[in-house]
Amino acid sequence: MSTTPSGAGDRLVQVGAIVFFIGALATLVTVAPLFLGTEPFPSIAYGVSMLMGAGFLIAGAGVVRSVWANSPKRAASRS
Repeated sequence: MSTTPSGAGDRLVQVGAIVFFIGALATLVTVAPLFLGTEPFPSIAYGVSMLMGAGFLIAGAGVVRSVWANSPKRAASRS
């Protein structure tokens, strides 16, 4: 177990990774019928695939928040 304190955007990065992997799984499932020669999935499956991009943006926001919170200018004002 880690003893380091969690940063400002750590939770956003974790949530973003989970959403990204759900979207990636949905993308694989959506593309599978193209290779298997079966009927394509309904349009909602393609919408769930968009979670991959949303997860990437959420994780990116977490990284930006962590960098912003740990910037030298903000660190100097806290001291």
